[in-house]
Amino acid sequence: MLTIGQLAATAGVTVRTVRHYHQVGLLPEPVRDGSGYRRYDAQAAVDLIRIRTLADAGVPLARIDALLRARPEEFAAAVAEIDAGLRRRIAELAEHRLRIADLASGERLVLPPEVVAILDRMRALGVSERAVLVERDTWILLRALDPEAMRRGVAAKNASFDDPETVRLFLVCDRSMDWDPHDPRVDALIEELDAWEVAHGRDSSEPGNLGVVFARIAESSPAWQRILPVLAHRALRRRTGGPGGPGGPG
Repeated sequence: MLTIGQLAATAGVTVRTVRHYHQVGLLPEPVRDGSGYRRYDAQAAVDLIRIRTLADAGVPLARIDALLRARPEEFAAAVAEIDAGLRRRIAELAEHRLRIADLASGERLVLPPEVVAILDRMRALGVSERAVLVERDTWILLRALDPEAMRRGVAAKNASFDDPETVRLFLVCDRSMDWDPHDPRVDALIEELDAWEVAHGRDSSEPGNLGVVFARIAESSPAWQRILPVLAHRALRRRTGGPGGPGGPG
């Protein structure tokens, strides 16, 4: 015969749980013996283990009582149903895990696979995670503001990463995010970027809807708050033939 403490330990539950099962009518409460203690037999231990197992599987206590009274075939059918429910729940949790993993990266939930591939390629090239996140945000904004430009941008970005000199310049831009705006290296970088824009036919003077994209880049770095306006001004002079541009006095 078992005391309530021994019974609880046998089933792996607390004494308080056993008493709760008594209160809700799941487990019969034995009468006290001559010493004033309640003693439990082996059947009580078996019943308690069955109750605990069903409860751990998520079966409501009200249904457990019916299952314990069911015929063997009814009990087997109910267990099969419970098992099917657990399998569905496992599948749901697996899906949630995948979505949480995507959410942690913040990329696959809002960007197409070809853009995510670009971000992964940047990481492989040694670009800092900070710069990758800024790049991610610019793609998110670009997708919302100008989807067609985003599609063109994917091809252009992949092509640029096929060029070793462009990759070198990109890595310098990455490092420049922490530079002081008046660092002499910023002036040298502006010259390099301006020459790159000329060589590749780029024009940063008319961002249009992309102004908010450029703003996202600038807000991440004081150095780039200086770099972007200078590049835009130089591109405007080239396009309009102003001082220093085509047809201008130089």
